[in-house]
Amino acid sequence: MARDHKSSLPRARRRALALSAAAGTTAALTLGTTVLLSGTTLAEAAARPRGHDVSSHQKNVDWKKAKKKGATFVYVKATESHTYRNPRFSPQYNGSRRAGIKRGAYHFALPHTSSGRTQAAYFVRNGGGWRNDGWTLPPAVDLENNPYGKTNKKNRCYGLTPNRMVSWIRSFSNEVRRRTGHRPVIYTTALWWNRCTGKSRAFGGTHALWLARYNASPGPLPAGWSYWTFWQFDNAGGALPGDQNLFNGSRSRLNAFARR
Repeated sequence: MARDHKSSLPRARRRALALSAAAGTTAALTLGTTVLLSGTTLAEAAARPRGHDVSSHQKNVDWKKAKKKGATFVYVKATESHTYRNPRFSPQYNGSRRAGIKRGAYHFALPHTSSGRTQAAYFVRNGGGWRNDGWTLPPAVDLENNPYGKTNKKNRCYGLTPNRMVSWIRSFSNEVRRRTGHRPVIYTTALWWNRCTGKSRAFGGTHALWLARYNASPGPLPAGWSYWTFWQFDNAGGALPGDQNLFNGSRSRLNAFARR
């Protein structure tokens, strides 16, 4: 996900992944009482709600243009750790709403710098709130490989044991829920989650999954989940600004997700 950096993938590779991701996926989604099973064709994938995620790296986004290109939702980076706030958050977050795009905020977690509760409180105070207006997606937390290993000398799990990582995530989730009424959407990869949480199954039943996998299909899911809600299938190589995403359901289900 965007931590205010450029994609490390070659442009040709990113373009190929974007095309292949649209061509096929196997997934299941439970929202309310509806269960959707899909072996998606190209046409079916094109009919799914498409969206993206952005950070300060995308700067001044042309939201009307993004809307015309098919954006139905976007997640905007709000914060990182307990000290950084995206300086472009407000124009990005409010601009997408004015263009008629559902939007939500996400937090880039650095679990070694402060407690989950501290980072969740900072996140909610600086854009990570939620309102029942039909346009606001639940807040999200980005859990992925430590991007600053060369400087902080921590491993990809930020130096935390699986038990400590699970405790950190639980603390973050509890504070977000206390402040917003929602459990956060969890953005992660199967590899990171299984390694850094010890294949914890503690969150799959109560937290929506935002899966990151740049491939033709979602592939194996992190431990605890049986379906994905969002799938980030391309790393800044598609038609929309930032990373490319799909929602696993119809537009009416996306509307329901924004109100749940």
